[in-house]
Amino acid sequence: MDAILQVPVDGFRFDNGSGSCCKPRNNLDSGTSRFTCFKESESQNLSSPTESTESQNRSSQTESTVCSTNHPVLKYINDMLMEEDIEEQSCMLEDSLALQAAERSFFEVLQEDQKPSDQDDSSLENLSPLHQPTSGFTGSPEITSEESTRRYHRLRDDEEEDDLQGGRKSKLPAISVVDELAEKLEEVLLVCQKKDHGEATPNKTGRAKGSLNRSKPQKSDQPVDMRNLLMQCAQAVASFDQSRAFEKLKEIREHSSSHGDATQRLGYHLANALEARITGTMKTPAFDVLSRTSMVDILKAYKEFVQACPTLAMCYYTANRSIFELASKATALHIVDFGILYGFQWPCLIQALSARPGGPPKLRVTGIELPQPGFRPSERVEETGRRLKRFCDKFSVPFEYNFIAKAWDTITLDELVINSGETTVVNCILRLQYTPDETVSLNSPRDTALKLFRDINPDLFVFAEINGTYNSPFFLTRFREAMFHCSSLFDMFESNISEENDCRTLVERELIIKDAMSVIACEGAERFARPETYKQWQVRILRAGFRPAKLNKQIMKEGKELVRDRYHKDFVIDNDNHWMFQGWKGRVLYALSCWKPAKKQ
Repeated sequence: MDAILQVPVDGFRFDNGSGSCCKPRNNLDSGTSRFTCFKESESQNLSSPTESTESQNRSSQTESTVCSTNHPVLKYINDMLMEEDIEEQSCMLEDSLALQAAERSFFEVLQEDQKPSDQDDSSLENLSPLHQPTSGFTGSPEITSEESTRRYHRLRDDEEEDDLQGGRKSKLPAISVVDELAEKLEEVLLVCQKKDHGEATPNKTGRAKGSLNRSKPQKSDQPVDMRNLLMQCAQAVASFDQSRAFEKLKEIREHSSSHGDATQRLGYHLANALEARITGTMKTPAFDVLSRTSMVDILKAYKEFVQACPTLAMCYYTANRSIFELASKATALHIVDFGILYGFQWPCLIQALSARPGGPPKLRVTGIELPQPGFRPSERVEETGRRLKRFCDKFSVPFEYNFIAKAWDTITLDELVINSGETTVVNCILRLQYTPDETVSLNSPRDTALKLFRDINPDLFVFAEINGTYNSPFFLTRFREAMFHCSSLFDMFESNISEENDCRTLVERELIIKDAMSVIACEGAERFARPETYKQWQVRILRAGFRPAKLNKQIMKEGKELVRDRYHKDFVIDNDNHWMFQGWKGRVLYALSCWKPAKKQ
């Protein structure tokens, strides 16, 4: 979810891999490759065409032993080539098995596709959440296992034709097929398409129609107060009473499970975090887990999440709609996206801009991400640019992409290349909490990043973040608030994503477990998740030099209709002055607002 040709093309560096190697001649009858030794008679004919017939006869009699006795080098080369051929056939078998396994995983998703509906001429309807599909994605043909088999055989035929020309069997076709299917899977990002008919939709109880209701694993028939057990364990950890802490951990694990109901999952994962704090085994840095997750799994999990929960979809919709209205007459639009990650927010905006009266503006995106560990810190943010380039080419939107992979508080204004005459937007959705605050450094990196946002002097600053109260310097207070927050999220997923759905584990890991592990198990600079309440964020943003911009009433109206008609009845969306709130069962989980510079420079 690594070889990159270091040649910039349209602002990108594209993956490329090529190679050539000498290869033994093919034997068409047996299907294997062999090395053909020169006969001594042929050698003599080449060197001396006038040799006698008697010499030719002697050569013919000793033909079978020439390669092994008179030419040991040829025998050595022949043995090497035969070993290479065996190894190559083994690699081909492994590639074919990997290809079939990859195709099966892709086809299970692609088989749910429906025929694309006609695109609405209205660009605003492209952004409307009321047209968001409930499942799957549009525009991809249905692919069956028989078709995949035919594709695989065609692939093998093409490889054999290459062999006839003396070329080495290439491993690239398997990768190209995977890339092709991944590009089709990316259509799920166009959640702004019209709703398809005949698909399973979430009902008012949150369960997808036709979903199975499997029995939940129960480790004990006796009910327990999981929150009370967790708090007792946390108190033992805080007082360094390891014997009592491990005793409580054992009791928690007797009533918890990683695949149980919401309460069991809460107990299981928070117990792991408490144990990691005791043993000091928490070593996972921010977003390192994401780097080990395949792009296909990320896309599938994103699809399931936006089907079941409106939180992320509404953040993207509100931000995109506000940006679209701002750029209604702009000739050039520059979006500086702090925390672009996979770029899931932008395909819908690109589609809307393509249908704008008068044609689309030139779109320039600067994607900013934290560096990945390893030798290629910017690999993911570069791949995001290539993905957005495909969407812009599809919708004929002029596009330019630049990227920066470094800590946000170390970025300078000159690196962003702000041009005059462009409509500039700073976008930061659910990511500023991972920037350290003043409890880590006296010169707060968080305030430094906000000052950079203000120095950009944007026409609009779109901000969304978790409304979190678990950033206390005191462990017990932080644990209790984190437990209540995680409990709400586990309950939300329990009510809207079926247990048999494999994507639920990934969604919970990325949205709950990773942050909970950081908040509970880590202290100091190692604690990378540091959320704040929306009121605390408001104070910081005002201090940085911004003033609030009111949200469009039509956006709020459509958002409330979406939540009421399409999602679970316990989802809540409301607004207070210039903030939009989203929550679950009365608890505010996410907050979004728009800002403008207090004094436009």
